[in-house]
Amino acid sequence: MIVQKMRLERGWSQQQLADIAGINVRTVQRIESGQSVSLDSLKALGAAFDVDFARLQETTMRQTAPTPAETELALALSQVRQIRRFWHSALAYLVIMSFLVAVNLATSPYHLWVIWPALGWGLALVLRAARVFNLLPWFGPEWERREVEKRLGRNM
Repeated sequence: MIVQKMRLERGWSQQQLADIAGINVRTVQRIESGQSVSLDSLKALGAAFDVDFARLQETTMRQTAPTPAETELALALSQVRQIRRFWHSALAYLVIMSFLVAVNLATSPYHLWVIWPALGWGLALVLRAARVFNLLPWFGPEWERREVEKRLGRNM
């Protein structure tokens, strides 16, 4: 945010800042959105703004540390995305397997080769569902927490 604030104070566009600093405009966009930044990019920005790059580094590092609420939100979003991807995969499985069954019955109804891809893909889908919906409790979040506590030497 400090980079964006300093850029706007000078009335520069992202492209102008990138040209002055000698970096890519995409790098400026990433920095302003709070993503990680390389030391070389910070030095180039420091030179462009005529400030010590350590000030930019300190501010950038401070702003990129997520709060517990941001971490919780990121975890929830990740879980929701995994669930959505699972349902997309399940729908693709149903559509493609239906097509393959129709092709199998139309071309060789006495030799049901469609069973093999259905079993393989179906097993993969079941394993993915177990992971996404925490159906395997011995490797779920609670297990992860216990393992981390054990490795850190803490009692639960």
